[in-house]
Order: sequence, then C-alpha cells, then structure tokens
Amino acid sequence: MTLIRRVALSTALLTYALIVLGALVRSTNSGLSCPDWPTCYGYWLLTPSEFAALPYTGYTYGQVMLEWVHRLIAGVLLGPLVLVLVGLVLWRRRERPGLLPAAAVLVGLLLVQKLLGGITVLDRNSPWSVALHLGNAMLVLAVILWIAVRAGEPVSGTVPPLFGKLVGASWVLVIAAITSAAIVAKSGAALACSTWPLCNGALIPELADPLVRANFVHRLLAGLAAVALVVVAWRARASDVPRPVSRLAAAAAGLILLEVLLGAITVWGEIATTLAVAHQALGVAVFAKLTFLWWQARAAVPSQAAVEGRGGLALRGA
Repeated sequence: MTLIRRVALSTALLTYALIVLGALVRSTNSGLSCPDWPTCYGYWLLTPSEFAALPYTGYTYGQVMLEWVHRLIAGVLLGPLVLVLVGLVLWRRRERPGLLPAAAVLVGLLLVQKLLGGITVLDRNSPWSVALHLGNAMLVLAVILWIAVRAGEPVSGTVPPLFGKLVGASWVLVIAAITSAAIVAKSGAALACSTWPLCNGALIPELADPLVRANFVHRLLAGLAAVALVVVAWRARASDVPRPVSRLAAAAAGLILLEVLLGAITVWGEIATTLAVAHQALGVAVFAKLTFLWWQARAAVPSQAAVEGRGGLALRGA
C-alpha cells in the first residue's frame, strides 16, 4: 500500500468519525452551546471553572465540550492531516499527476467547510445551513476516497458503462437522502410521520405541514436510494463485473437495507434521539461504501485477456 493511500484512508476514517460526532452534537442539541466562532464564549479552551463563572447559558458543560471537541478535531486534527495528504500528492506529482486536480478540489472544499461551519453557528444552526455543512463534509469524504482509490492499484476487469451510471445515480440519491435527514433532524420533523412504511397511515400524506413534507421527502429519497442500490448489487452479479466491485455493491446494498430497518425502528419505538447517531453513522457508511464502489468502477482497467479478446474480435472484423 502506498504512503498516499495510507494517509488518504486514515484521513477518510477521521472524516467519517467527525461526521458521526457532528450527529451526536446535533442529537444532543449542542450545536449552539458555543454561540461564537471560532472561539467558544471568547475562549480557545473553556475550563469548567470558566464555564461556571459565565452567566446562565442554558447548556451543560458536557454539551459545550461536545461542540468544542467537534471543532477541535476539525481544525487541529483533520485540517492538518488533509494538508499532509495534499503535500504528499504534490511531492509525488510526477509519479501520480492524476491526483493533483483532486488535491486542489479537496483544499477548496475544506475552506468551504470552514466557512460553512462559521455560517452554521452564526445562523443559529438553521436546518438549511446544517444540511449544507453536512453535504459539503460528504463531498470532502468523497474526494479523499477518490485519492485513496487512485493512489492504489486499479481493479482489473471490465465495468459496463450502464453499471457505472447506475452507481452514479445511486450516489446522488444517497447524498440527497443524508442531507435531507439533517433537515428533518434540525427542523424537529423526525417523528412527523408517525407510522412506517406509510406516513401517518397514508401512502402519500397530507403535505401542508412542512414537517410532514420534510419527513416524507426524506423517506422517498431513502426508499429510492435503497431500491437503486439493490439494483446495483443485482447488476453487479448479472454483469460479471470484477469481484472487488461486486463485493462493494453487495455490501452497500446490505448496509442501506439495514439503514432502512433502523429508520423504521426509530419510528416504531419513537426513539428518534436515541438512534439518531447510529442512523447517521450507518448512512455515512453506506455513502462511503458506495463512493468507494463508484471510484473503483471508474478506475477499473480491462484485464489483459479482455484486451486481447477485443483485439481478436477487431482483427476478425477486419
């Protein structure tokens, strides 16, 4: 495994952990426990005694620390690690010139993420700002995974163009479902549809209530994503794509079906807050698997046998 690939996978793992921690911050209503940015109540490190001396904030010190640790990991750990990854790409640019555009995009997305983090706080964690913040974080994760895939050995075998398009469409549906879930969580719409699989007992509920509308749209996107990934897994077997790609497709389909089941349990048990973190953690895992699958499919190269076979057909056709 190359050094760039190791660092990229480590960065992807830290990015995943940070996204899940963000879900914990959101589910515990800790997002505004530090009302200013980039400091927290004017402090870079707020001690218990300093917090106790503050006027009543409406938050516990534990909530403040959750938000502060989230910011710490993003700024002190993930940011520098991304810069190390970009530095390695620049260092090996002659050997891996194809990674340079991805590194540039990654730096741009990281700057946007920092800006969105500030906007989210200043906009008092509005559903749309939180969704944009999460969506951009997913793009950061996707680019890091792209670098990890391209820094390794490409999968040998043929991937039909239609299969790649199906995976791409599934990717769009998954990221749309995850960002819509952030809107549902922040708007308090997690249990606006009180039954499952129907929404309030109807296939298409009354959509005048914006909370019901937000929940229903999320369910629709999640359902379409689940169907799409099952189709992708089926096509992977039917099309005889390379085995690593087929395994990733099967894993992504299995994870999203588990994610749908977890969503149903959340509604049936009315325990949205308790399962919110696990729900998002699993959703991001689906996204990561699907992203890795998509990049592997795009990076696949025809095997020597396939190349020779096509060459023989061409000669016969001539």
